[in-house]
Amino acid sequence: MALDPPTMLTISIALAAAAALYLAIEWRSIRETSLLFWSAGFATITVGSTLALLRMSGLLLIGIWFANGLLVLAHWFFLLGVARFTQVRLSRGWYLIFVAWAGLLLLPDEPSWSKIMLVANSLLVALVTLRASFLLRPHGRSLSVGAVQLRYVLLVHGLFYFIKALTAIVPGTLIDLAALRGEIIQISLVEGAMAIMLIALSMTGTERYRREKRIARLAARDPLTTLYNRRALEVRAPRLLAEVSSTRPGALLLIDIDNFKLVNDLYGHIAGDRLLVTLSEMIRSLLPEGALAARLGGDEFVILLSNASRAGIVALGSTLRERFHNEASQTFATPEAVTLSIGANLFDHPPASLAALIEQGDAALYESKRGGRDSIRLVDRTLARSEGLRTD
Repeated sequence: MALDPPTMLTISIALAAAAALYLAIEWRSIRETSLLFWSAGFATITVGSTLALLRMSGLLLIGIWFANGLLVLAHWFFLLGVARFTQVRLSRGWYLIFVAWAGLLLLPDEPSWSKIMLVANSLLVALVTLRASFLLRPHGRSLSVGAVQLRYVLLVHGLFYFIKALTAIVPGTLIDLAALRGEIIQISLVEGAMAIMLIALSMTGTERYRREKRIARLAARDPLTTLYNRRALEVRAPRLLAEVSSTRPGALLLIDIDNFKLVNDLYGHIAGDRLLVTLSEMIRSLLPEGALAARLGGDEFVILLSNASRAGIVALGSTLRERFHNEASQTFATPEAVTLSIGANLFDHPPASLAALIEQGDAALYESKRGGRDSIRLVDRTLARSEGLRTD
């Protein structure tokens, strides 16, 4: 089969339709708006390439002006998808592109018409494509591997159209849009088919990477409080614990809500969930830099600190207890006060495991509960002795 213009357009139609369908299916599963815009872009290319075949039947307005306008619209959809992906808001000036394209209808019907149309089309496509590429520039670190690949594919594609516009104005260049003749048009059709494949693959990889990162993030978070869950804490804790030394002691605070069952019994589990979220927000607001916080389950939370001190632990625990007690007492009236008990360990040698450290914290928490609740029990292992602190 000869790769003549109609054949290349047919190949482009098939590739663009397949890309549009695949991205639409991806959108149905993960609901990313960028995928919807990109799918619309490829669907527009499908329609535009189909209409482009009509120019050889004499339908020049549809086959040239309208079909090429759809090509500009398709790349504009690509730009909208990239803007959505990078969370950048485009200015209204980008809508003037369509006003510029509509103005081409005013061109006189003369021999230079094909060149002017091709130059205008190429520059508009280059403009929106290069803008999309620039939006994907890394900011400190790349958005994803797929996004970096998409950035460079769009960059090359945009530069090709810019060079195409410059080449079209070279004297003696043969351009016949009606018959799809001329070396520039032939090369453009080949580049277009290749670009469709590369852009579609890059877009798919971009969103797949984001989806995998989102799944990993959700798997590491407690769905109610969005703090780390125990599994995520076990993954991240070793690095923090490895830095523990006599000059940089570590600490673990095990936190439990006193009389939490009263809130659930008197006000319902939704109220109890709201209280858990309130506590998690307080923990997050007080968390020192480099520290880790997680919900172990139920109403039990843990804070893991580096470069800790006895005074810092007591200050953190006391502030957390005071804020929580004030919030709980104002929101829920209960026969017994809803407060916090905290068991804390201060250590200057890396523990055998996180589980062993939590077990030590649990023992300290039990002592806090047994001592009357609403208190902190601190076990100072840096001095090889235990010391209890109660704050009322």
